[in-house]
Amino acid sequence: MIRLRKILRAAVVVALLAVAVAACHRTPDEEQVREAIAAVAQAAETGSASGVGAPLSEDFDGNAGELDRRRLTGMVRLLNLRGEHVGVSMGPVSIGPRGERMVASFTATLTSGGGRLLPDRLGVYQVTSGWRKEDGEWRCYTASWKRSL
Repeated sequence: MIRLRKILRAAVVVALLAVAVAACHRTPDEEQVREAIAAVAQAAETGSASGVGAPLSEDFDGNAGELDRRRLTGMVRLLNLRGEHVGVSMGPVSIGPRGERMVASFTATLTSGGGRLLPDRLGVYQVTSGWRKEDGEWRCYTASWKRSL
């Protein structure tokens, strides 16, 4: 047990050092957006509403008013409370600058582990998202999606 604690403590120290080294290196804007998109997909799979909402701006607009930030994170929270799992498989992400903003496009495939809350919303989607810098961080302020299959 003591040996396991030492190993865990060493792992935490190594992780903190890695974060400190990464903080010294400025990540390119495009990479920051890619990382945020990947983090949202992972958060959705783990049922983390706060993780899904973290890179979204306060005024996030999903599919022209269909979902705002509060409703999207609430949906993730509800799925998690019900014990439902949503799988997210990402296709390649294409990112391009639009003035001081970024536009990212990708495909996302949503699958379910037997849940009943979203069966009609599962499938392959083409997603286009708009990103802007807020307080030095890239935030998604708009996204639109349409079902591909």
